[in-house]
Amino acid sequence: MNFVFSDYKPHYRSLIQLGTPLIIGQIGFILQNFADTLMIGHHSTIELAAASLVSNIFILGILMSMGFALCLTPVIGKLYGQEKTEEIGGMIKNGLAVNTLAAVVLMMVYTLLFFFLDRLGQPEELLPFIRPYYIINLVSLPFICWLNCFKQAFDATTDTKTPMWILLGGNALNILGNWLLIYGKLGCPELGLVGAGISTLIARVLMFALIALFFFFSAKYHDIRTAYLRLPLNLRDVRMLIGLGIPISLQMGMESGAWALCSIIVGWIGTSALAGHQVMLTISQLFFQFYYALAAAVSIRISHFHGQHDYTAIHRTAWAGCHLNFLIAIIVAIPVFICRNSIGYLFTDSAEVAGIVASAIIPVIVYQFSDGLQITFSNALRGITYVKPMIFVAFISYFVVSIPLAYLFGIPLQGGLVGVWYSFPFGLTLAGIMYYYFYRQRLSEEQR
Repeated sequence: MNFVFSDYKPHYRSLIQLGTPLIIGQIGFILQNFADTLMIGHHSTIELAAASLVSNIFILGILMSMGFALCLTPVIGKLYGQEKTEEIGGMIKNGLAVNTLAAVVLMMVYTLLFFFLDRLGQPEELLPFIRPYYIINLVSLPFICWLNCFKQAFDATTDTKTPMWILLGGNALNILGNWLLIYGKLGCPELGLVGAGISTLIARVLMFALIALFFFFSAKYHDIRTAYLRLPLNLRDVRMLIGLGIPISLQMGMESGAWALCSIIVGWIGTSALAGHQVMLTISQLFFQFYYALAAAVSIRISHFHGQHDYTAIHRTAWAGCHLNFLIAIIVAIPVFICRNSIGYLFTDSAEVAGIVASAIIPVIVYQFSDGLQITFSNALRGITYVKPMIFVAFISYFVVSIPLAYLFGIPLQGGLVGVWYSFPFGLTLAGIMYYYFYRQRLSEEQR
């Protein structure tokens, strides 16, 4: 499609208006992770390494569970584009049932994994810190699933501001709780890493409670809530949501699983490398959460146009989102590159860890355009509810390409943490190209 700025201008504007609250909410998420990593790192390096391992193990399950919330976005978005308010209420009820089931399965898997933590080949001194932090994260899983379900329902109906304020408030509370419980301020016990876990658990419970209260008592959702309360569970829709959620869940699980497995590879390198890896993950989220928020807006807009069969608007929305993500990549990469030698000291007093971080910044910057491309077109696929190819793309890109290269560059070639991070540009570039191919293929089929 030829580029004419005037054709894309309204799509840029709409995506920015819809995506800005999502971006602000994601900034809050970034600040929470920055604060967690910074506060834990300054308490002790060994706790930072333990937090890195547990966080990366749980991010796998959390992102997989999000697949069953994200599948609501295109479905509810399509109904919203067709002004089918009553069906939206029923779909939210079915979505909550599906996400409750996902939470139960997730907790069973993580409970089983708890008994094998000592067999992951990690430094022995980390285990006393890993186990209690792991249990606290385990307890918080259902609240994350329910919160994500409501958030995606709100976003799909273009109400992105309510979740934004709830996420910002919850993240601020989490940072305050960290300060009180990690360091033992204002008479609270000094709990270190356990205190960070308790603070996160409290914040997640309260965020879910607030968004549920808003849905059940706000006048804004009166019609949708009435349908929600009146309509019974629909097993056909439950099966449909599970059918959509599984491919998205597996795609996100394989993507995050690659990062989690890379964390285990980094653990074989040593404690300092693992601590540096946690800092790098936090920095990389600075990029990704911007892309993710804008790509979520792309998915919402595309789902509305898909319900109206407006394929020209679908194409222009997808590329407008890609253009904006490329612009974000440039804007964020410049200050991160300039400050690369000092960023590590924000999170730790260790010169060794800070030096590792400075070197690993380069591969992070290298893959930003690939990351923007893959997240935009994976969300475009979600917007048109064509999610089955995403499993294949994720498997090839991350398990066939990224993980073997991470091991090769990091261990046999002795590249250390920097070598592990140089594997990611290869997988992300391949993913972006393949997502775009399947997106074009599907829309061509629908337009025939």
